[in-house]
Amino acid sequence: MPTAVTGPEIERLIQLLARLPGLGPRSARRAALHLIKKREALMAPLASALQVAIDRIRVCETCGNIDTRSPCTICTDVRRDPSIIVVVADVADLWALERAGATNGFYHVLGATLSPLDGVGPQDLTIDALVARAHDSRVTEIVLALNATVDGQTTAHYITDLLGEANVKVTRLAHGVPVGGELDYLDEGTLSAAMRQRTLF
Repeated sequence: MPTAVTGPEIERLIQLLARLPGLGPRSARRAALHLIKKREALMAPLASALQVAIDRIRVCETCGNIDTRSPCTICTDVRRDPSIIVVVADVADLWALERAGATNGFYHVLGATLSPLDGVGPQDLTIDALVARAHDSRVTEIVLALNATVDGQTTAHYITDLLGEANVKVTRLAHGVPVGGELDYLDEGTLSAAMRQRTLF
């Protein structure tokens, strides 16, 4: 039976790091060792930043983004277009769209997508708040920026039905051939979607 080579404090650090996405036990050990070696330059500032995050991070009461204030920085930006609301499943999707500079509209984070197999129903998402926002007279378009998965498409159809009474245009992200993609390497579903949604050249 292997004997412990570190104290319980270091083992706890490794176990907690191993819970992070993309880090297994071996990667967590390497990360812990790196942090320990760089205690003053890295570990102390990281611990301080984590404590500040625990104390200050809020979920935006308007859109569901995470920030240090509510309403968040995006919702209080007067330069944004109030006629567009981009619906995403998760904050990570919002951040991806912002990194790409893909839109100047506002956002709405659902918190997940409908997934009966995982026990995620409409009551677990912020769909009611989205429908209420869609009835704002300034809003003219709801963009469904959801993943092209079964759960994502199910959620998109469900939301579209609920928005029937709102005076808004409901659109979704285009699906198909990615920029720089080669047809030979794409799956059949992507190719079919690209052919169905072809546009004028």
